[in-house]
Amino acid sequence: MAGQVATGSRSGLRSALPLLLPAYLWLTVAIFLPLSAMVFFSFMTELPLSGKAWSFTLDNYATFFSQGLYWTLLLASLRLGLEVTLWCVVIGYPAAYVLAKVLRGRSREAIFLLVILPFWSNGLVRIFSWAMVLREGGILDTALNAVLPFKINIDLMYSYPAVIIGLVHSYVPYMVLTCYLTLQAIDDSLIEAGRSLGASRLQMLKRVIIPLSMPGLVAGAALIFVPVVGSFMEPRILGGRTGTFYGTVIEDQFVAVFNWPLGAALSFILLAVVLVILALASPVLRRAA
Repeated sequence: MAGQVATGSRSGLRSALPLLLPAYLWLTVAIFLPLSAMVFFSFMTELPLSGKAWSFTLDNYATFFSQGLYWTLLLASLRLGLEVTLWCVVIGYPAAYVLAKVLRGRSREAIFLLVILPFWSNGLVRIFSWAMVLREGGILDTALNAVLPFKINIDLMYSYPAVIIGLVHSYVPYMVLTCYLTLQAIDDSLIEAGRSLGASRLQMLKRVIIPLSMPGLVAGAALIFVPVVGSFMEPRILGGRTGTFYGTVIEDQFVAVFNWPLGAALSFILLAVVLVILALASPVLRRAA
């Protein structure tokens, strides 16, 4: 019997191999090879493409540990990731609940379209649109001064709140979509049974809805936290001088300074830190999910 199962699994793998091969080939070419090149560059003194003499070194990694600036920027980026994730939960989870359990028919389709609408536009377009809204004399400033009887001056450009607003706008759809899928899968009869037993809405939320939708919350938080920690476009454009984070420093090493070895080393240190955080949090997240 065991031999038959093993033979069947091997035959199934052979039949599935032609379907899996293009995907794994693409992952190898588009992800594994570039990452391997970056690992190689991170241990070099100079980029081979520059034509200068190069050798292997650990100085690029030692630079991170010897200069406190990189530690400060990394902690600031981790804080930024946590705050953006928290705001995405606060905004995205109620929106996902309304989509999954309150709205029906075409109204749900219309709101769902608005949620995924940011995915249809370029990231730079979204960021510069916020710049037009948040700057002094911009759309928000003009609209409020047209309504209010007194003069106010709103200029959020080049500030930390502007970075938060831009990042939340970019990533909150991930939280809405992941939570929507788990909330949609909750059987309405469970909610009706809880209400028939006298449970309040708050009790239903704490004991039924949130625990059952926790996998969507965990998935959405991971999808948001990981890219936000290394983000550079929103901090660079909306934050100005106050938008200097770990991701912007990495971008500078590749684009402005042309110090690819140091930029690669800083990138892999960030990757290692994020993986350690996810590994430490995985037992708690596994129990929650």
